Amino acid sequence: MALAACSGVTGRAPEPDRPIDIRASERHRGHRAVELAMKHRGAPYRWGSADPSGFDCSGFVRYVYAQVGVSLPHNAAMQYRYGTPVSRDSLEPGDLVFFDRLRHNGIYIGEGRFIHSRQTGKRVGIAGLDEDWYRSHWVGARRL
Repeated sequence: MALAACSGVTGRAPEPDRPIDIRASERHRGHRAVELAMKHRGAPYRWGSADPSGFDCSGFVRYVYAQVGVSLPHNAAMQYRYGTPVSRDSLEPGDLVFFDRLRHNGIYIGEGRFIHSRQTGKRVGIAGLDEDWYRSHWVGARRL
């Protein structure tokens, strides 16, 4: 819907006093990131990798967000420096979630769940924020 509004010729002058809904743009980017992330569900974990042949946690986040035009470093602790803090009860799809003293991260997909690349021998998959390990190792979240 947003693209149609931008690309069509309507014959009307722009409305300079109308506020721009930046939050709508953030939500769109977040939802698009979730769509892209879900396409890689099942990809193998590969330490130090950031492409569909295999991902580590921050490489997965980096790869997905690069597809929506956001450049991130390949390091979870450094990725935590980007965006704005978000409380756990205010998470929206596309927010980055961080665990284990910033040694692990993933992408929130909604309904208390996130997608991530966990560890050697595992594949990109979905986990719940309320699972024991993730709940007890929660650090915070960021919105890009």
